[in-house]
Amino acid sequence: MLKIENVSYSVCENGVNKNILNNVSLNFEDNKIYVITGPNGSGKSTLVKLIMGINKLSDGKIYLNNKDITNYSITQRANEGISFAFQKPVTFKGIKISKLLDLASNKNNTISNSCEYLSKVGLCARNYQDRYMDDSLSGGELKRIELAMALSKKSDIYIFDEPEAGIDLWSFEKLSKIFSSINKTTIIVSHQKEILKLADEIILLSDGCVKKIGKGNEMLKLIENSSCEKLRGENE
Repeated sequence: MLKIENVSYSVCENGVNKNILNNVSLNFEDNKIYVITGPNGSGKSTLVKLIMGINKLSDGKIYLNNKDITNYSITQRANEGISFAFQKPVTFKGIKISKLLDLASNKNNTISNSCEYLSKVGLCARNYQDRYMDDSLSGGELKRIELAMALSKKSDIYIFDEPEAGIDLWSFEKLSKIFSSINKTTIIVSHQKEILKLADEIILLSDGCVKKIGKGNEMLKLIENSSCEKLRGENE
């Protein structure tokens, strides 16, 4: 189980501290899908980057299976079983896709292995494994490859930061099947209804605080029926 306890994060802008997250505490149980939603500036992406260690928290603690990982590096957290897919895929120009899958999974993959990972995101291994990560790939292809890399890690916790960004409708439909099939703790930052429907629990953030947590179907109704545009994320 992943637990974050009294986590806060602030940045200094023009000599003034700006609070991004304020005293956030959450428990993420095993084998559940959690969707973190809320308007722009609510701290969604910041929160998952703190969990991965991309940003360093200002205060609080992070525990994984009762182990304090607050001061762990990104690599240490990855070795502990946490994987992360960015909203905008990180590019590795000049490296073959097959090599990236090898690095992500920490093994030399066969064509069959590569096919397993790439087919889940709608790509054929024979067409892609020998291609290089370069400008010939579209944004949607880069997104799918990053998702394949995340899935190849066989992690215990998967974090996806707005995975629907920049992909086509076919891929969007495929995403739902991917998330439903992972069967591990899955944390998704999103405001898309189809992804919210997948959630066992929805966490609503606003102004750097947890406003409400509840079962997916109940929270979805609350968000849909709310007269508050900010609650629905319509100010984004």
